[in-house]
Formats: sequence, structure tokens, C-alpha cells
Amino acid sequence: MLRITNLCTLLLAATVVWAAKKKEEPEEPPETLTQDRQSETGWLWSRLPLTPSNYQIDIEFKVWIPDTPDVSMDQANLRGDTHEQIGGGSGHLFGDGMAIWLTKSRAEYGPVFGSKDKFEGVGIFLDTYANTRHSYSFPRIMAMIGDGRTEYDLGGDGEKNSAGACSASIRRNDIKTMLRIRYKKDKSLEVLLQYKGWDEWTPCFEIKNISLPAMPYLGLTAITGEVHDAHDVISIASSSIVLNPPNLQIEEAPKKGRKSPFSASKEGEGSWFGTLFKLILLGGVVAAAYQVYVMYFLKGMNKRF
Repeated sequence: MLRITNLCTLLLAATVVWAAKKKEEPEEPPETLTQDRQSETGWLWSRLPLTPSNYQIDIEFKVWIPDTPDVSMDQANLRGDTHEQIGGGSGHLFGDGMAIWLTKSRAEYGPVFGSKDKFEGVGIFLDTYANTRHSYSFPRIMAMIGDGRTEYDLGGDGEKNSAGACSASIRRNDIKTMLRIRYKKDKSLEVLLQYKGWDEWTPCFEIKNISLPAMPYLGLTAITGEVHDAHDVISIASSSIVLNPPNLQIEEAPKKGRKSPFSASKEGEGSWFGTLFKLILLGGVVAAAYQVYVMYFLKGMNKRF
């Protein structure tokens, strides 16, 4: 079952929609966004928004073919398998992919990996099928910053909308496949992946000077068309990020009117010598005055006798 751990009582609702669903078929468990079938769409959205200004989200997911043995892309290339053979025993291509959303609105169906277009917030797309030729490989993880007006470049796999991207083998791995989002308000959004080794987080991309909607909803969606995969969400964990306050700068010079006891400037040395000289001079003046007083006293005594 889906494991949810976070600080803001993240309540999730899920639905799975596919063409020609039979009434007698049991409903898929909540963690399954799509089965390995054509023309399916699934979503999982938080009922409550994320309240922290800075937060981290860890999502464990699985994109796979349930009825075939796990074969990595590298293993398939070594064996000489074709792209069609990698997709499963029936020889189909795999796709289309899934998306992670941090948006102002929630749970609105649309063409962008099962969610609405012209969204406001950020969409992180885990695209497993290329609609056209590119200089980079797929699967492709890409982020789009939505302003509520811009359309997603569906035919070009979002290349025109890309704010940050990387290619990574996230299908059918031997270890837990996870994606981490770290957001610092008005500063940065960073995406890291765990797919090479346990607790080995590979940086995917970082977007600087990004400002997301306050209190966004967290959502996950997936879609299949003529090509298909099973898309599962295993766990979700979110936590706030506490930023360290800026280091207090130590004043290099003492405040006006105050002398530092640890200073060793020439000015300080001069002041000490000046004080000593004044004390010696004052002592001399006192001694001379005393000598004059004694002489005057003795003179008076001689006159009296």
C-alpha cells in the first residue's frame, strides 16, 4: 500500500480511468496510477496544500511491465534487443510517462500526462516515450514553469518549455527508484534522483530564482496511449527545510568612542606612552611643590627663633 509521511497531514485521493473498463473488474489499488494497458489515465492529488515556504519531497515510484522479467536498457543493448522487445513480451513500445505537480489548483484532467494544460506552478515530467527525434536519450526528466497561459509543447516533448532537464534510466531498476524535490522559496528548486545505487542521489537539475505559488497542491499523474507501462507510486514523504540564518558579521573596527582591549595599533601604543609621560610629569610637579613647601616652612621656623 502507499506510504505517506509528511508534516502537514497530506491527504491523498486517487482515481484510475481507462477506456472500456468492465464493471466486474476490481478497482486498482491507490498507488497504481495506470496499469500496463493502452489509453489509461490516473491521478493522485493532495486534498490539502503544502504550507511550509521551504520543503523537501521524496517520492518512490515504479515504471515497469508487470508481466515480463526486469531487463535494464544496458542489458537489452548487450543482448541486441530492439526498442520494441524491451517493452515487454508482446513486443510493444513503452510510455507515455508520469508527472509530479506543485500547482495552484488540483485534480483537473487534461492532456499533459493526465493533467490540465496552462497550469500555474511547476510540472516535473518523467517522459518515457519520445514523440520526435532529440539529441538526448529517453527516459527524460524535465521541469516546466507554468504561468497559467503557456501551453505545453506536446509534439516536441516539452523541449520549448524546459526550465531544467536530464536523462536517466528510471524504468525497471533493481533498486528503489526515487525522486527528490528541494524547494527554497524565491531561491531554487532542485531535483535529484536515486536510481544508480541505494542512497546515491544523482543531481538532475536546479532552477535558480524560482517562485512557486504559495501553498501549492502536490499531485502525481500518469498516462498511456498506444504505448503503455504500469506507473506505480510506492511512497511519498515531505518535510520542511529550515534555512540557517545568515552568519552574523563581526565588526572589524571598534565602535566609535570605544577602544578594543585587544587592539595593538600604533595609536594605542602611543596613548600608553603619553599617559606614562603625563604621570611622570605630574609626579615631578608634586615633588617640586612639596620641596618648595618644606623650604618655606623651614624658613619661617628660623625667623621665629
